[in-house]
Amino acid sequence: MSELDLKETLALAESLAQQAGEITLRYYGGQVDFERKGDLTPVTIADREAEEHIRAQIRAQFPNHGLLGEERGAENPGAEYQWIIDPIDGTKSFIRGVPFYGVLIALERNQESRVGVIHLPALEQTIGAAVGCGAWMNGEPIRVADAASRAETLFCTTSPAFLWNVRPDFCAESFKRFPLQRGWGDCYGYALVAMGRAQAMLDPEMSIWDTAAVKPIIEEAGGVFTDLDGNPTAHGGHCLAATPTVHAEILQMLRDYPAAAGSSHCRPVPW
Repeated sequence: MSELDLKETLALAESLAQQAGEITLRYYGGQVDFERKGDLTPVTIADREAEEHIRAQIRAQFPNHGLLGEERGAENPGAEYQWIIDPIDGTKSFIRGVPFYGVLIALERNQESRVGVIHLPALEQTIGAAVGCGAWMNGEPIRVADAASRAETLFCTTSPAFLWNVRPDFCAESFKRFPLQRGWGDCYGYALVAMGRAQAMLDPEMSIWDTAAVKPIIEEAGGVFTDLDGNPTAHGGHCLAATPTVHAEILQMLRDYPAAAGSSHCRPVPW
């Protein structure tokens, strides 16, 4: 199969994410019913409708490509090209009317992320990247940026309480070194790093549909994206995205202050 034009593919992925975002906005801000899945995370009609819209468009244009979505699973898993979809990353925020949720779309070729999009519908921001093409927000180039000092370095994580449960010693040390910490999590935290507004985003529990879109965005913006062991993968169950300087320091901290006994990185907690 010939290689796709990555700029054209990025433009398509951004358009699909924006279309799906319009679907989510029909339900956003009101009373949204939800169900709990097997892992206790919520799912809504907006998740399902947005994912099916993206799937239908991709099937029509690329019938030989694979699809993997959080809500509908895998189609054609052996294909060279795989589209990876999270229709609403941050459903817990979405159902509460919090605007820090996003639509994630990635395209992998042979298990390597080539294109990634984070669309934040309620904020009207679309962050996208393709390998070798840079990272962009609403058509403007973006780059990671270090803060002037550790005290001004913004460190984000999706769930501070969850991270504390997993790595209490690491958390205690991180509070000393990086006192400016916020729980602006899910894809929004990674968007902040890519745009130079935050310097680090760490999650001890992730799925491939959470990470596949983020990796090329962070890397094309000049940042570093790895799992918590330092492996440059978008398939790990945990990840760290940061500026090169901050990433190196946090990675060393993770090695110095490992996960709590009985847990490799994360322990499930009730939702």
